[in-house]
Amino acid sequence: MEIKVPELSLVVLIGVSGSGKSSFARRLFKRTEILSSDECRALVSDDENSQASTNDAFDVLYYIAGKRLKNGLLTVVDATNVQKESRKGLIDLARTYHCLPVAIVLDLPEKVSEERNLSRPDRNFGGHVIRQQAQQLKKSIRNLKHEGFRQIYVLKSIDEVEAILDIKREKLYNDKKDETGPFDIIGDVHGCFDELKELLLKLGYEINQVEANNSNFGFEVIAPENRKAIFVGDLVDRGPDSPSVLRLVMSMVNTGVAYCVPGNHDLKLQKYLNGKQVQLKHGLEVTVQQLENKTSEFKKSVEQFLYSLISHYVFDNGKLVVAHAGLKEEMQGRGSGAVRSFCLYGETTGEIDEFGLPVRHNWAKEYRGKAKVVYGHTPVPEAEWLNKTIDIDTGCVFGGKLTALRYPEEELVSIKAKQVYCEPIRPLDFNESENKLSSQQEYDDLLNIEDVTGKRIVQTRLRNNITIKEENSIAALEVMSRFAINPKWLIYLPPTMSPCATSELPEFLEHPAQALNYYKKRGIEKVVCEEKHMGSRAVLIICKDETTAIKRFGVENEGIGVCYTRTGRNFFNDPEIEKAFIARVNQCLTNTNFWDKFNTDWVCLDAELMPWSAKAQALLKDQYASVGSAAGGALPVVEQALQMALDRGIKDALPSLEKFAAKNKAIGKYVKAYQNYCWTVESIDDYKLAPFHILATEGQVHVNKTHEWHMTNIEEICQGDTKLFIATPYKIVDLKDQSSFGEAVQWWLDLTSKGGEGMVVKPYDFIAYGSDGLLQPAVKCRGSEYLRIIYGPEYDAPENIDRLKNRGLSRKQSLALREFALGVEGLERFVKKEPLRRIHESVFGVLALESEDVDPRL
Repeated sequence: MEIKVPELSLVVLIGVSGSGKSSFARRLFKRTEILSSDECRALVSDDENSQASTNDAFDVLYYIAGKRLKNGLLTVVDATNVQKESRKGLIDLARTYHCLPVAIVLDLPEKVSEERNLSRPDRNFGGHVIRQQAQQLKKSIRNLKHEGFRQIYVLKSIDEVEAILDIKREKLYNDKKDETGPFDIIGDVHGCFDELKELLLKLGYEINQVEANNSNFGFEVIAPENRKAIFVGDLVDRGPDSPSVLRLVMSMVNTGVAYCVPGNHDLKLQKYLNGKQVQLKHGLEVTVQQLENKTSEFKKSVEQFLYSLISHYVFDNGKLVVAHAGLKEEMQGRGSGAVRSFCLYGETTGEIDEFGLPVRHNWAKEYRGKAKVVYGHTPVPEAEWLNKTIDIDTGCVFGGKLTALRYPEEELVSIKAKQVYCEPIRPLDFNESENKLSSQQEYDDLLNIEDVTGKRIVQTRLRNNITIKEENSIAALEVMSRFAINPKWLIYLPPTMSPCATSELPEFLEHPAQALNYYKKRGIEKVVCEEKHMGSRAVLIICKDETTAIKRFGVENEGIGVCYTRTGRNFFNDPEIEKAFIARVNQCLTNTNFWDKFNTDWVCLDAELMPWSAKAQALLKDQYASVGSAAGGALPVVEQALQMALDRGIKDALPSLEKFAAKNKAIGKYVKAYQNYCWTVESIDDYKLAPFHILATEGQVHVNKTHEWHMTNIEEICQGDTKLFIATPYKIVDLKDQSSFGEAVQWWLDLTSKGGEGMVVKPYDFIAYGSDGLLQPAVKCRGSEYLRIIYGPEYDAPENIDRLKNRGLSRKQSLALREFALGVEGLERFVKKEPLRRIHESVFGVLALESEDVDPRL
């Protein structure tokens, strides 16, 4: 005998004590797959034979079994299970998790079990127990199918048991995870043959009329570029030519050009053709009439084809699910009556609307699964994404469109209906919102606090899982809820930046050699050095017009864009200044033909906005200017008094005079250093904007480009408004060329000697990997005088600089990498049009990490 079980199933071993169930299970299943009632008794009582602990033991067994089945893992229950009552709970468990129950019965002679139990000192119960269990087993076997077991195997001898050398695990019929596409998923056809043919041709399929044979029904269809079509069901009823639709689809499925899932109309037709009693209404009467003149062989083929259709399919390693009416996450890739029913009909609330139609529960609003779900069933005016689900039934038979979704491109292709073939009971646009927001944007109007509180683990493409600690989440929640801009704008927060390693030169804390060597030692051959502007980090979201702001961001009555800080707050406190600033940037993009060049209506820019004093007024006044003013007023007086003492012959005053003279000189440098980055702002013309990343546009996140590409394209933008925009000076450095290396060092020395802040060194590619994995996206190297602002006026005194050279960078570098990965992840999720909660998860993660305990001077 060959035993086959579905990959996801609940295998119930049935047999009297001593029949060899445990040995059988250990031989043929993985240790982790087996749940033994005896072991569960031992877990709760330290005695696997304690009958008093049976209830507690089965509570544990059921709990673990439920968790395993929830996670899609095959589970084997090793217990006697000879009573119907003991099996009922297991059948219910399988139904709860939509998996198939399988019974393997060890119906060995009683004598075998009795002899085995006699040889085991822990089985000292009398023979009457075996006889009673055997009698219960005999009664059970003939009823197992009626109880709900889908597969039943009965082994009646030791030889039969020992002959089982392997358990074959079979994929479920709906498991097409190895099929990765590309696909063209086509909505409800409802007999609209002409539109279907036109749509297939538009998608690039070649359709030839041929003589019918065993593999086709008069059509030969050739797919383009190894693509396959997937039909979401409801091929028939209401439309003008259901038989031709069936012929075409059956030909495509039979020849491997297409997949098809059944719709509720298809199932009803199958029942009719099978002789079942069904009501001829809702369009079935039209199909029946169209089939009257068809051969009985064709109708039989149709019946068999529709009967063979699988409720749903899971494609592309679980990333794509196709079902007629959609499917909740916990049902995907599983098999049960409940799953099939949901796939065919969806879920109703039990209410009837004003048109007499059942009110359907909008499962898509609550969907949080990883897979994209494509479905039909309920006609909608336009196909649109909601929580990674999309309804592509655009009501062709009702005068709408026949729509296909190209996967993985996520491009919608439609053919307008040639006429209204059937008047809908409920108008197609009945539920269409009066405003211009999409279903996703309406749903995203409210974020759930549970999505950001507590310890969180965020999955990212660049750095796998990133942990957000609970205490950091609390701090971020405070900022986000009280100070941040509208979350619908907030698609990105920039990462922090680590400084370079400490310089080996005694007079420098930071030197460009260390910044360049960070990449050189990790195998990077080319870097881009950019002048570091002393301003405030600013992220700009700019839309072409207000229509784009509504359509793409779901933001109404807030203008055409926003400018915010690296902590998600409005950069400008004055709304009028912000409006004028955004309009100015928008005009510059328009003047430089940016929208057409990038084929976009919006852009996300990463930039530095100057002067520093425009955003850091309080910091300057309270932290820097107060120190400069106090020291600048006091130190000259102290120095003058000490000089007078020295002039009077008090030689002991000399060391103090030298000390305070050095302090006075240092504070002068300190004041000059921060004054370099401050100027009066009276109008928009007093601001300077230096963009350095074109982060994202419609359909693209530009992290796959080089930094030279970013700087070149930004330079073109800056030419559109030279009063506001500054094109950042940069150099491309060949790290293999010592002269190029030296030129970069000299360039930094020249910049900093003129009062510049320093430079930022970036790998040539936006995302770079080295011998130790993902590399820093950028390393900053700050000038000696700028560091005076950061570390204090006397930081370069020998005793201070020696101490500062022992600073540690590992935590700052780790933080920069994690924030970089989260920032890119948030942008990519937005471009993919994922729900706001998913974008917000990444953005919130960056903000949370900012509250980690890292030296702010780094």
